[in-house]
Amino acid sequence: MPFIRSIGRGAMTGLVINSIIGSGIFGVPGELTRLLGRASPLAMVFAAMGMAIIMSAITEVASQFSEPGGPYLYVRRALGRFLGLQVGWFWLLAMIGGGAANANLFMLYLAGFVPRVSHGWARAVALTALVAVLTVANYVGVRSGANLSTLLAVAKLLPLGLIIVLGVQRFGQHFQLIHMSEVTGPGGKAWLSAFLLLLFAYGGYENALAPMGEIKEPRRTVPFGLAAGLLVSMIVYTLLQFVTVATVGTRTTDRPLADAATVLLGLGGPAFVAVAIMVSTYGNIAGHLLTGSRAPYALSANGDFPSSFGSLHPRYHTPSIAILVFAGLVWILALTGTFLWVAAVTAGSIAIIYGGICAALIRLRRREPRADVLRIPWGNTFAAMGVLMCVALLTRLQLRQVLLMSVTALVGAANWWWAAHRTRNASPDQKASKASA
Repeated sequence: MPFIRSIGRGAMTGLVINSIIGSGIFGVPGELTRLLGRASPLAMVFAAMGMAIIMSAITEVASQFSEPGGPYLYVRRALGRFLGLQVGWFWLLAMIGGGAANANLFMLYLAGFVPRVSHGWARAVALTALVAVLTVANYVGVRSGANLSTLLAVAKLLPLGLIIVLGVQRFGQHFQLIHMSEVTGPGGKAWLSAFLLLLFAYGGYENALAPMGEIKEPRRTVPFGLAAGLLVSMIVYTLLQFVTVATVGTRTTDRPLADAATVLLGLGGPAFVAVAIMVSTYGNIAGHLLTGSRAPYALSANGDFPSSFGSLHPRYHTPSIAILVFAGLVWILALTGTFLWVAAVTAGSIAIIYGGICAALIRLRRREPRADVLRIPWGNTFAAMGVLMCVALLTRLQLRQVLLMSVTALVGAANWWWAAHRTRNASPDQKASKASA
């Protein structure tokens, strides 16, 4: 039973924006200002250029696949089952943890308006409703899930756009050029730390590649969606950073956008930002549920997960079991708070995922030099640069994060052993069916 290709350019762009712009933008400006001062808006542009290098390599690799699976599938086909499962588990845990973290943040700000949902049964009921609405939308069809994601992408950009417009109107005429001394003054270490932070802030777009089997004309839609989503995110990030610095100055603050909104909107500023955070996190959860549920489906389709995850609903043509299990894990982690250990490995997970895809490009080019794919100029060079950037990210991890990532790697290794044992014990008919799939 085939998927229905319902995701066009607009929906793909919305998925990318929802995957990139989440809750992080409401805290990142303060740390960037602390590191770089008035030069921090430039970091938003430079980091987007660095991410474009990695994204170009990912675009070429993605153009060679028309089935769902995203980073897991790319690495598995290029570098083998073991490394594919390693990337698959880091990718899966990052998406589950990201969805749970955003759900918890949504509830935190909702409690500011409805205090009863801060704890107890009221919180459980509200959290259940939060996840259930998005689950149902994705369960009954990818079109409804993608349309909801697109709607939430637009909704999250509106409040951010209002802050940008008000800030530019108020401070744009008083803009002062940044002197070279302000760029060089923070030093190389501060700039490196800022770039590492922003590579994570710009990350997540690889999740939008998971439902590849449901994307219309993927060779055209995917490059357009990735490029448009990154461009929109860069513009929003850069202008928000400018407005923050222009409004609150270079002083350190834990709530930079809330402080900026207070200056621009008065006493209602913090409440406005709270609503913006809720809309942004809800859009991010919507994106996670749509894309994340396709990861266990792809693992199952390639024989690395139980076959039940690979079944499609006879009416809606969606991976119904995978959707329900993924949504259930997000709900459990958000309800119990145990998502925190998953969130701790997210940073390193992104580096492994991006590095794995860039390495896959080099391998695929050597193995199939004349393949009919979307060739990116200087693709091997960009891929090598991407691997080096990801290695630099991994060197910045703390010991606790390394230990937690080691546990994840062990889980992936155990999954590999189970899958390999299952394949060896499969009947000849089952092996032939899997080989033809």
